[in-house]
Parts: sequence; C-alpha cells; structure tokens
Amino acid sequence: MLVSAKEMLEKARDGKYAVGQFNINNLEWTKAILLTAEELKSPVILGVSEGAGKYMTGFKTVAAMVDAMIDELKITVPVALHLDHGTYEGCYKCIEAGFSSIMFDGSHYPIEENVEKTKELVKVCAEKGLSLEAEVGSIGGEEDGVVGLGECADPKECKMIADLGVTMLAAGIGNIHGKYPENWPGLSFETLAAVNEAVGNMPLVLHGGTGIPADMIKKAISLGVAKINVNTECQLAFAEATRKYIEAGKDQQGKGFDPRKLLAPGTEAIKATVKEKMELFGSIGKA
Repeated sequence: MLVSAKEMLEKARDGKYAVGQFNINNLEWTKAILLTAEELKSPVILGVSEGAGKYMTGFKTVAAMVDAMIDELKITVPVALHLDHGTYEGCYKCIEAGFSSIMFDGSHYPIEENVEKTKELVKVCAEKGLSLEAEVGSIGGEEDGVVGLGECADPKECKMIADLGVTMLAAGIGNIHGKYPENWPGLSFETLAAVNEAVGNMPLVLHGGTGIPADMIKKAISLGVAKINVNTECQLAFAEATRKYIEAGKDQQGKGFDPRKLLAPGTEAIKATVKEKMELFGSIGKA
C-alpha cells in the first residue's frame, strides 16, 4: 500500500538520516528498488518525472503497476509514489491517478505565482492525505526539458512557501541534475543553513544526488536534508552493466537475447547502487 512521504520524512529529519527518492523508468527499475528497500528494511520514495510517466504510457499505468508490485512482491516497508518536478497540470493528473505524493515545481514562476499555485495544491493534498514538495531557487542542469541555472534559493522566499504548509521543500543550493562538472564548486552550505533556519523543522530535499561526495551528503543531512534524489547514477549503472553483457557476447549465447536475461545485469546494478545510497543516507533498518 502506498503511503504519504510525510511520516517517513519527519522520522528521517528527527533521526538525522535521509530517505532516498529513486526515479523509476520501467518495470525493472521499480522491481529492483522495491526489492532492495524490502531487503534493507528502508523506507523508499519512487520518483516519476513527467517524461518517464509519459514513456510508461501514463500516470495511471505507473500507479497501477506500483500498487500491484507492492502486493505481489509482499513489500512491507513504507513506499511513496512521488511526482518529480511536476507542472501545475501534471500534479492534478497524478492526484487523479493515485499517486501518494507530488512535487509542484513552481521555481521558474515569480515567487508570488509560485506561492499562489502552491497554496492551492496544499489544500488539495491535505484533503486527500498526500504529501507535497515545493521548490524555491533552481536546480542546475536539465530535467525533462526544464533547464535550471543552479541559482541558490532566497531563505525569505523559502519561508513564504514553507509557511503555506507544504510537507517538504527543495531549495537550490548549487546542486545539479545529471553529472557534476569537474569545476563544480560544491554545495552552498551557507545557503542550506540559512534556509534551514528560516523554515524551522521542515524536511528539506536535495535534488541531484548523483556524484555529490559522501562528506557533503552527510553535512547536508545534518543541516535538515531528509530526502535525497537519485536518478542519473542508477541510469549509468544500468547502462554500464548492460554494455558489458552485450560486449561479452552473452546476448548471443543460448537465449541470452531474452529480455529477462538481457536486462538482468542492469537490474542487479541498480540494486547495488540503491543499496550503496541507502547505506550512505542512513535509512537502512528505519522502516
């Protein structure tokens, strides 16, 4: 059964660890993440971008697949199905489809419009028992056509959004989607500390979790980050394992071309990546 992310993130905030959001792209991704979370007894958030939702034929398909998989695999740990970087329209589609958590990314709007739309969604999500993530500032890089320059968030604007009653807040602190360039200056902990002070006890979200050094991850958690998003790292691990399988000619041996065999090494690589991240985030055994 899907749950709101509210309780798991409040526990993470109080316990000084973070819950991983791992984006899903197909059945293999979803199965790998759920099985790893169950094995490690860790709460988990399944992230779905609007592009991935479209690829999987729609949000209703995604919600039905995840619901059925939780039942068939006998998953007992808390699982939230979360829209990642949702548009205003996308949020309502996911609410209708049966998601248990949504993110409204209003960071590209003027703050007044971000506040207005977020306020409306806070009310809708509260009525339906869903968790809601909002964003202030921007995450660098590109996510499904949304390009951010990586501007650091204004703590005053963060407080304006937090005061609306959102469940969690993503604040730009120099983080980037995708691979980090070699000249990346690192996270702005000064901004993170100021945001944390401004919003009080609200769980904070760190996007662009791929490639951030472990010491920075741990420091971010100590400053209020309770949710960390990982996507690119799973994609890279999947691609590398699949490439090795094909380059070794294993797809030409017996029925190695069978998709169930062809995709198995990549699936195992996702499991290993998720396990590594859950260990780093400190969520193992916290279900």
